Amino acid sequence: MSPKERILEKTLILFHQRGYNATGINQIIEEAKVAKASFYQHFKSKEDLCVAFLNERHSYWFKQLEQFTSKEKEPKTKVLTSFDFLIFMNEKENFRGCSFLNILSEIPSDNTKILSVLQSHKQDLRVYFQNIIVDKLLSDHIYLLFESCIIESQLFKSNQLIEQSKEIIQTLLA
Repeated sequence: MSPKERILEKTLILFHQRGYNATGINQIIEEAKVAKASFYQHFKSKEDLCVAFLNERHSYWFKQLEQFTSKEKEPKTKVLTSFDFLIFMNEKENFRGCSFLNILSEIPSDNTKILSVLQSHKQDLRVYFQNIIVDKLLSDHIYLLFESCIIESQLFKSNQLIEQSKEIIQTLLA
């Protein structure tokens, strides 16, 4: 693995598990077993590393979502399976929640470089539901349920609200 790949691999783990502010550059350099000069050759700043992390996480997360829901063709079952994906990810990642929302809570509000990546991820998720459900108001409603499930399940370390949301979706898409 190249130094850049090792840096990104360790960053994916540390930023996701510990958070952006709790993870220092020196820790990443040490755990990736790269020289400080090598780190700065690939990333000018922690902010640039965060953007790379978010882009990698975005690709990973959407690839997992697409694989998880790929067998479903009917809009209703595809949406319900998308919520099952949240349960799957919660169990896989110990209710760590959304990396994008976690980082949003850690950055200054004027950090437009990172904020634009966060907004782009959420916009792509919104479009994901719009591609399944033609009615824009209904697809936005489902998107908002999905987002609230991410937050609530992380907060309470429970999938209960996801299951309730699936019942709500059954009535919305009846």
